[in-house]
Amino acid sequence: MSEERSLNFIEEIIENDLNGGKYETLVTRFPPEPNGYLHIGHAKAICLNFGLTKKYGGYTNLRFDDTNPVTEKTEYVDSQQEDIRWLGFEWKNELYTSDYFDTLYDFAVKLIEKGLAYVDNGTADEIAALKGTPTEPGTDSPYRNRSTAENLDLFSRMKAGEFEDGTCILRAKIDMASPNMLMRDPIIYRIKHAEHHRTGNKWCIYPMYDFAHGQSDSIEEITHSICTLEYVSHRELYDWFIAELGIFPSRQYEFARLNLTYTVMSKRKLLQLVNEGLVDGWNDPRMPTISGLRRRGYTPESIREFCERIGIAKRENLIELSLLEFCVREHLNKTANRVMAVLDPIKLVITNYPEGKTETLIGENNPEAEDKGGTREIPFSNELWIEREDFMEEPAKKWFRLAPGAMVRLKNAYIVKCEDFIKDAEGNVTEIRCTYIPESKSGEDTSEIHVKGTIHWVSTAHAKTAEIRVYDRLFSVESPDSEEGDFKDYLNPESMKVIKEAYIEPYLADADLDSRYQFIRKGYYCLDKDSTADHLVFNQTVGLKDAWAKVKK
Repeated sequence: MSEERSLNFIEEIIENDLNGGKYETLVTRFPPEPNGYLHIGHAKAICLNFGLTKKYGGYTNLRFDDTNPVTEKTEYVDSQQEDIRWLGFEWKNELYTSDYFDTLYDFAVKLIEKGLAYVDNGTADEIAALKGTPTEPGTDSPYRNRSTAENLDLFSRMKAGEFEDGTCILRAKIDMASPNMLMRDPIIYRIKHAEHHRTGNKWCIYPMYDFAHGQSDSIEEITHSICTLEYVSHRELYDWFIAELGIFPSRQYEFARLNLTYTVMSKRKLLQLVNEGLVDGWNDPRMPTISGLRRRGYTPESIREFCERIGIAKRENLIELSLLEFCVREHLNKTANRVMAVLDPIKLVITNYPEGKTETLIGENNPEAEDKGGTREIPFSNELWIEREDFMEEPAKKWFRLAPGAMVRLKNAYIVKCEDFIKDAEGNVTEIRCTYIPESKSGEDTSEIHVKGTIHWVSTAHAKTAEIRVYDRLFSVESPDSEEGDFKDYLNPESMKVIKEAYIEPYLADADLDSRYQFIRKGYYCLDKDSTADHLVFNQTVGLKDAWAKVKK
């Protein structure tokens, strides 16, 4: 697919720059803040930055933008690295904005010396009041015309820890009347007496993201600094810093971030869901985090394919979650072994099959796989579990499954005919009694009986039990961010259903965390990390068909 598509606008720019000799080598970076887990939106940026250097040569740096010690943790650094590697990418250099704290401090001193930065003692409210509005210019701070000597003295005392948090800041001196609000003397340093996850207590002043980001790109000589559309207005400021400091002119390009239906992408909102216990941590299978998708059974191939399909655009749009599900369904169809699991069991007894006898049948693992995935042994006996929904006491029209007098094929086994059924005192069917056709064995059928329906089953004597977790959309509305009120009001109460005791074929007792399975006629599943040898837990990745297409109609 990637061979056929036309170049996106960033690829066109890169080809022109490389062919025209502007740069010899392409250098990109992926710059996450280590203040949360990466999500599917980051996957798009990862695939873009790493994918470009895979295509055009050069290299990609992984740089953690760790300028806020209050929100950052080593746990987040580790999880983000794991996610990038899992997606199939490797960075050249592992870097941190904190590596450049000394250089950034020197940059700030240089701006003060040029008369382009000053220490402001105003409160946050006072500074905000002087900022103006998009249609009205701002007003100069009373501290704007301090002397260079006074500013250098105050800034060095800020660094030495003489002042408390919030008592003063360093601002760039640009233009309080600029139509771009970000150019109205933006804050470039603030005091935070907080321990940093890498530099400890060496620093009590930290650069603002807008001051650190562009300069870090410049220090690393990033040729194409790719970020999302909300940073369009920041580009003028980044360019101003680079020009005034006379450093490598890294150039920023913006693309539309990924917005997905039935999902929120704000790290702040995802953190709220985690902290308030509304989900089972960052890697809850309902979360749009990469670790959540991995736990749910998504594959790196399916996520890369999804990012390729949605492409790179300059305009914001809302992508259907069903496209992501389509991509994983397509990949798992070719790679997941077919197995049998009964989620809502009812007993089926074959009255003319010898009691106590066990027969070993052969099942094909994956007819869609290039190598067919091999085969496995499946035990068969006279008592089986089947799905309750596969029997109907009074069959509907065009019903091809079990009903009184009806015949059906048991997958990989025999044709059976329903002779009778048993009900309990409440009128619920508890057992179905059938006879089997000995000559109808799958692969050796000489019965010449043709049936239209095939159902799955598990031998009761050999079945293993498992807990099955079936997931749905985390939110009940397409765009929770666009709705009135608190986004948490729109959480889907049906987003997770737990089947405490399902029956699975014994083959699944040896399931591992890296494998994916198609439960025949049910969907795609994977083993969950909560599993133990005595208590297997499987997560539904996605159903066999797009159930939501029907719901929306």
